[in-house]
Amino acid sequence: MTSNDETTETSATTEMTATGDADLDGFGTWRALTPLMDLVTPMALRVAVTLRLPDLVDEDGSDIGDLAAKTGTDPDALGRLLRHLVGRGVFAEPRPGTFAANGTAALLRRDHPSAAWRWLDLDGFGGRMDLAFTGLADTVRTGRPAWPAVFGAPFWDHLDANPELSASFDATMAANAGYGELAEGYDWPALTRVADVGGGTGVLLAELLLRHDGLRGVLVDLPDTASRARRYLAGRGLADRCETVGGSFFDELPGGADAYVLNRVLHDWADAEATAILRRCADAAGRHGRVLILESPIISGADPAMFAEMNLRMLVLAGGRERTVDDYRALASAAGLRVAAVRDVTARHTVVECVPVTAGT
Repeated sequence: MTSNDETTETSATTEMTATGDADLDGFGTWRALTPLMDLVTPMALRVAVTLRLPDLVDEDGSDIGDLAAKTGTDPDALGRLLRHLVGRGVFAEPRPGTFAANGTAALLRRDHPSAAWRWLDLDGFGGRMDLAFTGLADTVRTGRPAWPAVFGAPFWDHLDANPELSASFDATMAANAGYGELAEGYDWPALTRVADVGGGTGVLLAELLLRHDGLRGVLVDLPDTASRARRYLAGRGLADRCETVGGSFFDELPGGADAYVLNRVLHDWADAEATAILRRCADAAGRHGRVLILESPIISGADPAMFAEMNLRMLVLAGGRERTVDDYRALASAAGLRVAAVRDVTARHTVVECVPVTAGT
């Protein structure tokens, strides 16, 4: 015999089986949707990184009271956070109230070469960037970036007004960027002077100059960032081979370089602004220079899922967009340039070479 409730549930299951949806009944629905809807684990992981728990939790076990004292947190709340992460495979609890690091937690330590922690730290740019997605609904409704609605000012203005966040942005962009491979994978020795436009603190330019003795450089970025770049380049022993210029890439750029590099700059901007930046580079390059657009290989369209994610991310943050190679051809044409070649230089870098439309025609 079955109860009325059991009969109803059996009938519902039979009906769903007939429509092919039996596996989505009850807990099946929850299991199918949880990987798409869960915000608890992503936030718990970010809080753990922000509190530096991967660095503080010992592999042999750390007492929850000691961890709470070191992190300035409530022991009960911290224990709940850690137990949730234990259930997701981050950390272990070998004894009640004692937590231990494991292989997954080790990936999030500050000394790990991946620097993955930078993308999760809520006190830095990486975590702040993800918090901007709390305004995604507004972006979808209006087509405008969410950053101003969430943080009170447009993306670049916010960074400019917060030096620590701006420095975190520069460090995050440079972390584990593969610039050494890039410096060896392209024909930089054929050049004599390279201008890194929007070059951050100079990490890429330093790699180029250190590997190619005949190369000289100029870095252009906003004044505060250019000051940090000047100190960084001097610390690498390159002060006499590299000029730093504090200014906007929407203004006139210094001439005299035979290549103007835009390293993951254009995807931050909508088409009108991206075209203006390219035009400034084209004007500075003149008839005999070139403009090198450095972007991720996703511009080839080989990874549509990653392209779609980054396309949405750039809109939410700053109103920018990812572009295909054909999109870059259109931008270049609007700026008085043409795409002469597209080269996949490393697994992380594609170079779109642009020259004046009069060159070679």
